[in-house]
Amino acid sequence: MKHDDCLFCKIIDGELPSAKVYEDDHVYAFMDISQVTTGHTLVIPKVHTRDIYETPADVASELFARIPKIAQAIKKVYNPIGLNLLNNNEILAGQTVFHLHIHIIPRYGEDDGFDLKWVTRNDEFTMEKLEEIAEKIKGAIE
Repeated sequence: MKHDDCLFCKIIDGELPSAKVYEDDHVYAFMDISQVTTGHTLVIPKVHTRDIYETPADVASELFARIPKIAQAIKKVYNPIGLNLLNNNEILAGQTVFHLHIHIIPRYGEDDGFDLKWVTRNDEFTMEKLEEIAEKIKGAIE
């Protein structure tokens, strides 16, 4: 199912241009127009799904099954020294196009244009607290 107002659905349908990397019955991969690093690729399901929260397991399975193949091709061509997989969900997390997508971002060095930093809070989370959090999440898994 496609959404008429979705940028990525329009790319899949050929209504908007893209630099296609890979396509099959389930997945479409293309160059991110922002190119954080050379080879920065987006991988999307052909079925419109807003984000990871709304994605059926079979759609996620088909999507994630293609990631290694595309990542290996990027590695073969550009020989990055590392690679980040990134998925943003909702505005606070940086999602700007509301069609599930995985960023494959090749890494070439600390000053390559991509910066992913977070503050660790190990002193706030004892093993007891981690177990408590884990139990709450386990209880909500359907």
